[in-house]
Amino acid sequence: QVQLVESGGGLVQPGGSLRLSCVASGFTFSTAYMSWYRQAPGKERELVASITFVGDSNHADSVKGRFTISRDNAKNTAYLQMNSLKPEDTAVYYCSADTVWGRKWGQGTQVTVSS
Repeated sequence: QVQLVESGGGLVQPGGSLRLSCVASGFTFSTAYMSWYRQAPGKERELVASITFVGDSNHADSVKGRFTISRDNAKNTAYLQMNSLKPEDTAVYYCSADTVWGRKWGQGTQVTVSS
């Protein structure tokens, strides 16, 4: 059974930082394409960043230079380091994995950027 468990969200002031984690199980993490998405209230889910199994990554223009996706295959964990957070980054952040059974999703973690 595929499981993706996100953690690390919370309330942070503008300019602050958070590190999200996504612990994976039930599939071969080391060969999976991993992504972070986010969904703000009233908006569609959008891609934030993705990373291949060898570590090649890409980031949405809105987060380039502020967010960094990474992975630790030994720990079956993907990360999203978020710096210089802005109020418009407020959303539920979801981890996803492209597996042999299709794209799987975590339950999401709330990130709120507010003073």
